[in-house]
Amino acid sequence: MALVSSPPCSPRPPPNRSFYSTAMATQSSSFAGSLRRPIRHCRLPITASHLCTHSHTFPSTFDRSLVTIDEAFSDDQLWAAACLRVRSFYHFQPNSFGVQDHKRYLAEREFEALKERVAGKRTGFRRVSCINATVPLSHTSKLSDELSAECKFLSNGEDRVVVGTLDLNQCLRLPDEITGRKPEGIGADFARAYLSNVCVAAELQRNGLGYALIAKSKSVAQEWGISDLYVHVAIDNEPAKNLYMKSGFIYENDEPAWQARFLDRPRRILLWTGLPGVQL
Repeated sequence: MALVSSPPCSPRPPPNRSFYSTAMATQSSSFAGSLRRPIRHCRLPITASHLCTHSHTFPSTFDRSLVTIDEAFSDDQLWAAACLRVRSFYHFQPNSFGVQDHKRYLAEREFEALKERVAGKRTGFRRVSCINATVPLSHTSKLSDELSAECKFLSNGEDRVVVGTLDLNQCLRLPDEITGRKPEGIGADFARAYLSNVCVAAELQRNGLGYALIAKSKSVAQEWGISDLYVHVAIDNEPAKNLYMKSGFIYENDEPAWQARFLDRPRRILLWTGLPGVQL
């Protein structure tokens, strides 16, 4: 996916800027096809779940031992995760007016929403964790200056880069998504969770980062007492479906065609996996 270069993302975003209605952006094919829309219609997938998949020449020197996968709590790291999500889920037209400001706007919007969810201030969500895969800046700078600049944060005096991210959401349902059926009865609102905003930097896909992120999310979910974990995926996103099924998910339900048309997006399916060792 061709993207324009962006200035480094500051860990302290300024107040929301005005919309640039003449700029154009397209969401990535794994999210909403290739429909081109004016900037005012763009919508960041705050609760939708996708795995971005693109064709790239993958690095043969990537050192997996340098990867750290853990929950994110600092504003700096949440901001870097928001920048990666904008970078992953949108395709920007390089010659569009105000595109840099619009990318900044989208990152600010996701950053504020993500902070709100993680802080437990979003109605309908009992608990939300942002789980990131990060590597030292010195490693990503060899692969992509753009990735290093956009998704950098400071941790314990070390510059690191978010190269993969997802949200683990403890809730009955996600807005505008199919609702899982398990578990039933008393306590269902505490024992069900959904993955969302699953993405890996295009430069580092096919290095096992998506699988590792999901494995970590399962571990955190078990600590929360979650027994049933769900993820939504576009019906035509075969790489993402393969990843989830490799991670133990199986088909449970699919989205009605009318709902996908109404929401102007590819039809989705709902995948489920049970987590062992959780007693309700």
